[in-house]
Amino acid sequence: MILVDEPLWPGRGRLWSHLVSDVSYDELHVFAEMLGTPRRAFDRDHYDIPEFRFHSALWLGATLLPSRELAARLRAAGLRRPKYLVKRVLPAQP
Repeated sequence: MILVDEPLWPGRGRLWSHLVSDVSYDELHVFAEMLGTPRRAFDRDHYDIPEFRFHSALWLGATLLPSRELAARLRAAGLRRPKYLVKRVLPAQP
């Protein structure tokens, strides 16, 4: 199931929502593509979507949840990737 929270997160002069799947990353990527969200908006386990795409996400079938519930569902599905667990890839040194 695709889940989205309210656009309450400020950044770069906009408000943002989190878009996640509690099924798979594949489901999430397909939905984000249908929504017109670029792949670069994917951040470890979710997409950051701007406020102007929020209602389109709902129209396409995303389920609105409070942020805490969204995060809990992501953890329960085993799809949460916290920042501290993701290795940063550094460019190769010449």
